[in-house]
Amino acid sequence: MATPKDIKHKIDILKHQYDSLKKGKESLLDLLFEAEIPESVYNSNAIENSTLTISETEKILMDLEVSRNVSVREVFEAKNLAQVFEYIKGKTVNDGLNEELILLLHRMLIGNIDEKVAGRFRQKGEYVRVGSHIVPAPEHVHRLVDSVLLEYSSDHTSYFLDKIAKFHLVFEHIHPFVDGNGRIGRVLINYQLMQLGFPPIIIRDKEKTVYYKTFKEYGEDHKTKSMEKVLALALLESLHKRITYLQGKKIIRISEYARKTKQRPNVLLNKAKRQTILSFREKGVWKIGI
Repeated sequence: MATPKDIKHKIDILKHQYDSLKKGKESLLDLLFEAEIPESVYNSNAIENSTLTISETEKILMDLEVSRNVSVREVFEAKNLAQVFEYIKGKTVNDGLNEELILLLHRMLIGNIDEKVAGRFRQKGEYVRVGSHIVPAPEHVHRLVDSVLLEYSSDHTSYFLDKIAKFHLVFEHIHPFVDGNGRIGRVLINYQLMQLGFPPIIIRDKEKTVYYKTFKEYGEDHKTKSMEKVLALALLESLHKRITYLQGKKIIRISEYARKTKQRPNVLLNKAKRQTILSFREKGVWKIGI
């Protein structure tokens, strides 16, 4: 499958608007990127069953005390992933996606958590099961990663979101690392988007059932449509957010917007989830510019 034409058209229009508006406002985009890091870290780690709340994640990233005892591992998972996000922001201009970068990002992510596996692919005897899926044997990992990287870099005809969706599905199917595959995979999605001049996206923990379903569909039938939809909705939301800020609009909750416009909140929320209105989330709360 491929991203529908109407979605492509909408993304094209928003990208053109985004590119026009951001000129001279790069500092605002930097602030948005920095402000979004705790939310990005929280959601990606929560998908992997971290117990940290977004408030706790923010405090940890600011080196503030958390009101309960949290594991050292979860503290490093938050701090390391934030470091990875900050690192890729400065790397996307000239550096292509390659195995060396992937291994470096993994070392940054798993450092101080499990040094024995940080920064390397699975080795002999390191087999992994994800649900009922037994991932490829470790002796095939290098070849399979090389193959998916080559396929991605040499495909000059597919729509960019379709390429990224396929890459993510295959990368997670390979599961090249002992630990950290999902978080690295989602970092790579943002790296790929930012290389193309798009803003980063957030795949949210609240939607992980839909997200996980995309891997099941790919594993059973090699279908990529669901992942393409996940990425398209997340990208539309990210573009809507940045365009709203770049336009200098007043930002309010959708619940308040519903009262002001005398519209039903559930109708507006459904439109927000489908991204048919210029809406976006901050800390899980749907907002809109007026």
